[in-house]
Formats: sequence, C-alpha cells, structure tokens
Amino acid sequence: MQLQYNQEKYNDLRKTYQEFVFEGFDYNFHESELRIVFHFRVDKFVEFNPKITIPKTSFLSHKHLSKDYIELLIFHIGMIELISYWKAICTTKIIVKDFFLTEKQIAFWKKIYFHGLGEFFYLNSIDTNIDDFVEIVSQSNRKSKSESLNLSNDCIIPVGGGKDSVVSLELLKNRGGDNLALIMNPRGASSATANIAGFEGKTIIIKRFLDQELLELNKKGFLNGHTPFSALLGFVTVLSASLSQKKYIALSNESSANESTVIGTDVNHQYSKSFEFEKDFRNYVHEFISPDIEYFSLLRPISEFQIASLFAKSPQYFYDFKSCNVGSKQNIWCGACSKCLFTFIILSPFMEPDELKKIFGNNLLDDANMMGYFEELTGIADVKPFECVGTVEEVNAALCLSIEKYSNADLPVLLRRFKESELLKDCILINKEELLSKIETEHFLEQEFEQLIVQKLNK
Repeated sequence: MQLQYNQEKYNDLRKTYQEFVFEGFDYNFHESELRIVFHFRVDKFVEFNPKITIPKTSFLSHKHLSKDYIELLIFHIGMIELISYWKAICTTKIIVKDFFLTEKQIAFWKKIYFHGLGEFFYLNSIDTNIDDFVEIVSQSNRKSKSESLNLSNDCIIPVGGGKDSVVSLELLKNRGGDNLALIMNPRGASSATANIAGFEGKTIIIKRFLDQELLELNKKGFLNGHTPFSALLGFVTVLSASLSQKKYIALSNESSANESTVIGTDVNHQYSKSFEFEKDFRNYVHEFISPDIEYFSLLRPISEFQIASLFAKSPQYFYDFKSCNVGSKQNIWCGACSKCLFTFIILSPFMEPDELKKIFGNNLLDDANMMGYFEELTGIADVKPFECVGTVEEVNAALCLSIEKYSNADLPVLLRRFKESELLKDCILINKEELLSKIETEHFLEQEFEQLIVQKLNK
C-alpha cells in the first residue's frame, strides 16, 4: 500500500471540527430481529446512524437478561463502532453521553483506538501519540455494572470462511456440546464452511450496515483507512453469548498475529487479533460486563504453519474456503493480492501444486507480477503486507519446504527468486517436526481446549 501524506489534512480537520459525540442508541426486539441503531454526531456538521441487526432464532433470547445489562452490551458495541466514523474527521474530543466511564475504562478505549488505528495513522503519515490523539469525555452519571450470568459450557465460534476458522470448527466438533457458529455479514465462503462443519441452522447471523454518510465523506476526500474490525466482532460476540447463554467465545487468532506489520514498530494490521488485545479485552469484559463470559482464541497456541498443516487434512473444505478480501464479494480468490499469495505459500508444504492450482486457478508461485508481495512476505522488504498474514519466519519455512515439491528444472519463478536469495541458507536450520509440534504457552485456553489441539497435532 502507498503512503498518503495527510498530516496537514489531519491538522486542518482538527481545527475545523471540535467534537465527535456518541449521543446514544435505539434498539428493538422485533418479531423477526433485534435491531440496533447508533447515533453519532460531529458538531453540527454531520450525523451518522449505523445499524446492526440480528435475525431472531430459537437459540437467542433476551428474556433472561435485565434491561440495564442489554443496554450495557449495546453501548459497548457503539463504543467500538464509533471509531470507524471518528477516523474520517479525527476530532480532538469524543463525548460519550449514555454511560459513565471510569479513568480505567477511558484508558482501555484510548488504547484500542490508538493501536487499532496504527495502520491508519501510518499509511496516512500522521504523526501523533496515544496521549494527544483524542480526549474521551464521559457526560453521564449512569455507571456500568457487570452482571453474573447462568451460562452453559458451550461455544460460540466466529466463522470468517478462511482456513483458520475451518480448523477451529473441526477441532470443536470433537468436543461436542451445543455449540453455535457466528457470522457477521455472511458471504459464500463463511456460510459454506459453517454448513460443511454441521452448523446449518445453528448459526448466529449478524448484519452490520455502514451509514452512507461515511461513504460520501470518503468520496469527498476526508480521511480513510483500516479500523480494528476484530474488536467490533469481540463486543458483538459478547452480546451473542449473553443472548444464547454460551460461556465460551472461541476465536481463531493464532500466535502469528502478534508480529508487527512494520518491522521495528508497534504498527500491526492484526492488533485486535493479538494476544495483547485479547488479554485487555478479557479483563475489561470480566470487570465491566460479566465475569462469566470467556473470550479466547482457540488457535493462539499454534502458528499459521501448524494451522495450514491441520487444514490440509480436511479436503471437504478445499473448494469452499476463501481468505481473499479483494474477491470476497464475488466469493473468489482474486489470485493477485498478498493474501492469496500468502495462503498459497503457507499451504504449499502440505498440498500438491496441482491441487493448489485447482483451488486458486493458477500457480501463484509462478506469477512474476507477485514479486512485490513476495518480497514483503519474506522480509526482503521492510514492511509486511497490511493483511492478516503469518510471520516472515513461517513464510520462509513454508517456501523452504515447498521447494521439495518441484524439480530444479520446473521451479516456479518466485521459488527461483527465493533460491537465489540469502534466505535459502536458513533452510538447513528448519526442523519440520519441531515447527509442527510446538505449542506456545502464552494463551488463555483451559486444559480441555489445549488438549484438543495437542491431540490433533499428534495425529
């Protein structure tokens, strides 16, 4: 991605507009759905009214929850939703009117906003810091109060349609119980993979609607960029767990998500998938929402390399899973982006080239047009792609092992580039069995969930 030099625009916007106000929200449990509308305003300049709906099902009910608790849950979704709108104008102040926020809560929100917008600030060349980028002011006496809930020991499993959530679905099938899948804004791959895993009719569907005013501002040249979507998903899953009375929210974020996108900095495209965010989020939920909901990433103890090895054992998903953001609306692999190339590379040690070619439509390792992405993924360039991709070490290990799939005469163009680079010398240090068996200790899995992973890897 190219840098935009928007420091001056950022400064001008902050002088022109003073306050971003979270006015409140409306919600109704209609016959067919729960409908939530948030109300945001920037001075007298513009209003935003984004919407979230959750279709009614037999496994979702609000009758066991207090009105105060439901409104507390919705308020928190609004607190993370607002950052998608604030970043267009970057006012110096955010005014929160519905609930009182303690200093500890304000510090939590400032951290999410600042690090979740790390890519946004970097790509817009905006120089700021966590202390000065915004002031959060709470203008309510209504204090949030956590509530204890009566929950079953079952899981909600968010499904994105890529290989990671497929691996989680397969692991948790072996656990049993009355688990539910969850999909936000369903697309072909997410629905198909959930159905293949046996969750047809057992999926919570979340629909998120952006306010068109934001898109109009984007067209007019206001600031734009990446926001922490996974943090929004986190608060939506807490609402879903409360409605469905499920204790566990089992994400599919792996240890690789902790690596910075820009080497030597804290800028991480995957910040809201990182262990640091997960730790902060869990602590916040337990203290300010409910001590009974357990949010964790099932795949945190393992790497993208290990996830790829496990996914390759589930051929029933090969032609339905998709991880390509560019092609998501058409439910295709675009075959021309960094996410496609990364997925192709990380699967290469575990699947035959012909099989991968059928899935992606082409051998992406033999596409010279991918050379720029290739150098970003392998660490030849200083900045990784701003996508959810694995570590440089994992990519290079996969490339080392995928060379074995080809004879020298037929080596694809990107593998030839790899073989000619200094990176090849590190191949002799790779111990495939060690890479596949290593379990990271930095995670929040209870023992039974960790054992599911260990048993699957041992097979």
